[in-house]
Amino acid sequence: MIVAALFIVIALGAITGAALYVSQALRPVPASSQEVRFTVPAGSRPAQIAGILERSGLIRDDRIFTYYLKWRKEGSRFQAGEYAMTPGTPLDAIIAKLNDGDTVKEDTIRLTIPEGYTAVQIADKIAQATGQSNEEVMRLIDRPGAYRGAVIPALPDSPQVKHKAEGYLFPETYEFKKGTGPEEMVQRMLAETDGKIAAIPGWDEQLKRSGFTLHQVLTIASLVEREVVLDEERPVVAGIIVNRLKRNMPLQIDATVQYLFDKPKDRLVEKDLQLESPYNTYLHTGLPPGPIASPSAASIRAALSPADTKYLFYVTKKDGSKGHLFAETFEQHKKNIAASKTQEGK
Repeated sequence: MIVAALFIVIALGAITGAALYVSQALRPVPASSQEVRFTVPAGSRPAQIAGILERSGLIRDDRIFTYYLKWRKEGSRFQAGEYAMTPGTPLDAIIAKLNDGDTVKEDTIRLTIPEGYTAVQIADKIAQATGQSNEEVMRLIDRPGAYRGAVIPALPDSPQVKHKAEGYLFPETYEFKKGTGPEEMVQRMLAETDGKIAAIPGWDEQLKRSGFTLHQVLTIASLVEREVVLDEERPVVAGIIVNRLKRNMPLQIDATVQYLFDKPKDRLVEKDLQLESPYNTYLHTGLPPGPIASPSAASIRAALSPADTKYLFYVTKKDGSKGHLFAETFEQHKKNIAASKTQEGK
């Protein structure tokens, strides 16, 4: 009986000691304001993550922590990445951060390229974001053959094209890691255009039916982008452009003349329309040598699948709606111009 009692006392003592050890091991480590960073590699098991936490000084015992995770049925949702925690963080808070993937957010550069921006305007944005000169960024944009994607062929190398990547830099809000250079930004924008075109269902079949090259489609899309605000009108204006091209009529699009100036003018005058340039669609029939701006996905879709219409003319309404009046004949077009003028100021 004495021996049995002795064994019981020893067992109770061991259990009590073990309980005290576990209790101590599950307590937060001494608090500190010094942030600790650690990385959880992809595919790490809970026991491996526990080892990382112990080596980082965030938990007392990785084995006990592993058993604690099993008891809590935790660890299966831990996410990989770089974390930042301070010693003294309770275990449940550590578990919650790992479950939520509350990783360190990298310093980023947020860059918004509006729809319809020209290459020069985009270069200004990139230059401001990176601290590079506008001239250096433009050299990247003007470099021929610098990019070939899954959809987009090599950038055009025609001497008539004002800027090689004009129309191929997709307008979007981008996030880049801090320190990203202008070349990587330009490549990302080119790749985004490539991806956006590839995502249009049946784009290649539409391209074949159109009879245009992809470069010409992007040129039409850029004209639509600069001329139209309302999405429902984009296919109609694209259809008008195609109709005029088929009839060998000059497109007479003001935006192509505005493209000749460093800064758009409030109003074009007659002498502006006489400026000699292959981009001047008042002087030359057919499409300009290339895009005049970065078109949106909606304008690209419209250029690939223009509306089947008999319209040949359009004029902007002056009622603030940003819409257009359309006409099949020049006589009707003149009436629309007169009607539009009567709306001005109402």
